[in-house]
Amino acid sequence: MKKIAAVAATAALSAGMAAPAMAKQGTDPLAGVLVDDSTFDNNSRDYDVVTEAVLAVLAAKPDSGVGVLTQGKKRVTAFAPQDRAFINLVAQVTGSKPANEEAAFTTIASAFPIDTIERILLYHVVPGATITAKQAAKSDGAKLKTAEGKRLTVVVKKGKVFIKDRASITKNARVVQADVNKGNRQIGHGINRVLLPFNPAG
Repeated sequence: MKKIAAVAATAALSAGMAAPAMAKQGTDPLAGVLVDDSTFDNNSRDYDVVTEAVLAVLAAKPDSGVGVLTQGKKRVTAFAPQDRAFINLVAQVTGSKPANEEAAFTTIASAFPIDTIERILLYHVVPGATITAKQAAKSDGAKLKTAEGKRLTVVVKKGKVFIKDRASITKNARVVQADVNKGNRQIGHGINRVLLPFNPAG
């Protein structure tokens, strides 16, 4: 897995995507926002599972590119799946809905090796760019180079922003919470599905 610095050097946005804003922006890392509420709970619209996945990867691989989310001076746009996205993914893959967020995380951690979890996380990260919801809404068809190496496609329908990935099982993820950590170089958008760079069955 290439480190984030190498990926960032080749990050590109294609047709329709506005260039990163040049106004002075803060350097608060996106990870700080996610970790503020990282305890498994009954709120399926926060980010406990993805936060635990990031922490697990960094514990096993301290030099992982996922660590860029803690480096606020580096421009990053992350599409963060809400907890309900992981619960739904586990239900789709196993045919059984997990009892709660912690059960969803445990299932994923058991099903995938840490390198695969790292790959999935990096697939949600677009390095080198701070893409606001306003920019994304004007960028139907734009291709986003991820830290994992593959590209995501922005799809805009009736004012709603979707992210199209490679796995047929997940369909298009919709942005349901925009501009997390707005005003900083690192920005996040909450999505309702987990993006996968591969089909679990294939």
